[in-house]
Amino acid sequence: MNSSIIERLTSAGHLDRIFIDGEWVLPAGQARTSVIDPSTEEPVAEVALGSAQDVTAAVAAARRAFVTWSVSSPQSRASLLDRVHSLILERAELFAQAISLEMGAAIGMARSAQVPIAAEHIRVARDIAGSYPFLTHRGNTAIMREAIGVCCLITPWNWPLYQITAKVGPALAAGCTIVLKPSELSPLSALLFAELMRDAGVPTGVFNLVNGDGPEVGAAMAMHPDVDMISITGSTRAGILVAQAAAVTVKRVAQELGGKSPNVILPDADLARAVPAGVAAAFRNVGQSCSAPTRMIVPRERLADIERIACDAVSGIVVDDPRSPQTTHGPVANRAQFNRVQEMIGAGIAEGARLVCGGLGRPQGLERGLFVRPTIFSDVHPQMRIAQEEIFGPVLAVIPYDSVDEAVEIANGTVYGLGAHVQSQDLGAARAVAARIRSGQVHINNPAWDPHAPFGGYKRSGNGREYGVEGVQEYLETKAILGYMEEKQA
Repeated sequence: MNSSIIERLTSAGHLDRIFIDGEWVLPAGQARTSVIDPSTEEPVAEVALGSAQDVTAAVAAARRAFVTWSVSSPQSRASLLDRVHSLILERAELFAQAISLEMGAAIGMARSAQVPIAAEHIRVARDIAGSYPFLTHRGNTAIMREAIGVCCLITPWNWPLYQITAKVGPALAAGCTIVLKPSELSPLSALLFAELMRDAGVPTGVFNLVNGDGPEVGAAMAMHPDVDMISITGSTRAGILVAQAAAVTVKRVAQELGGKSPNVILPDADLARAVPAGVAAAFRNVGQSCSAPTRMIVPRERLADIERIACDAVSGIVVDDPRSPQTTHGPVANRAQFNRVQEMIGAGIAEGARLVCGGLGRPQGLERGLFVRPTIFSDVHPQMRIAQEEIFGPVLAVIPYDSVDEAVEIANGTVYGLGAHVQSQDLGAARAVAARIRSGQVHINNPAWDPHAPFGGYKRSGNGREYGVEGVQEYLETKAILGYMEEKQA
């Protein structure tokens, strides 16, 4: 199946092209990049990269299309999104195989999470497009919510399709036109998505895709005077660079950046339920999620039991070939990330954290590929690097506390504020702690994912919100028209 993905894109000529103004076109330059299978560290394809010149062409196409798309009926936009949603479900296996190949997701996880959750973003955007009150009244004044304009969307490699749909769906629902720059490290699913958009009947120029790297294509998007908004999901460093470049033209910037999410286990928590679920959440997608709860903050008197349960949970993880249905966790996505995870495991050991399972190097029996040992440290001090810095790998820091106030202080004691978890059998106590944690989302007792729940960060985790109504509103301007309603005569 993986070879057929490459054959499909090769035979269509799409590995060599970008998608601008409704057509697959050759980029202006000759730059290319290799797509690496992280399970073998071997190249599987080469993809053409765009340039600043291509960004200019794509933005011009989006600007032309905005004139008509922005005033199209919400129902017509919902209809397009409905077709996109149906095609994602129809091509779900194709997307799952592409994601597994390009960034190493275990195929079971790609099928059960990466693709279905991506489809949910489109479904929710479709429903909001058909029901959102774009025009309301306040006395004699009309409040109009209008599309902000041309939006450049910069997405990461860790949830490649999911992050695309989380931005594209709301932007289209709002009436915006789009230039998408997916990560050059995971471009295959993005190319398949561009094929899907054309097959769904997206109007010419409404959706454009320019593959490329941040210094060339991302910077050109951020600085372009005809771009009205940038939405970026990536590292805090990348978000800062985009915001600095965008400031010159005073465009809106929405940023979903780094995280170091806490998981506060309150003293009365059911450890048999809370701890395995916490390990699973921290190591989901091999820990490559910005909201992964990689700091487990636990009562000191229950530390030994928590360590034992957590290590038992790790023993059930199967790290192996991502194409095998038995595999639960594949490799990390790229060499830079592998090196980062190894560096941070080494830092935990050097700083004196107690290694309770995992450690440096590959899992036993895996001689090649970017595979990492799921690792848990305990007796972690809140100021250690492994408790402060985003690792983006399967590394969990267990941090003991002596009072609930101290637990909250530890939870809030990083520069990030994206996600958080609280575990307790007393819902009132859990709510009270959740209210004190400074983060954009808090999960109480591992609830089901809610695609309508707004997602975004406090502090250096970014600004703006994605998902649900709030996600659509990020792409809207507010206009007040005074005297819109006829005044009643006395």
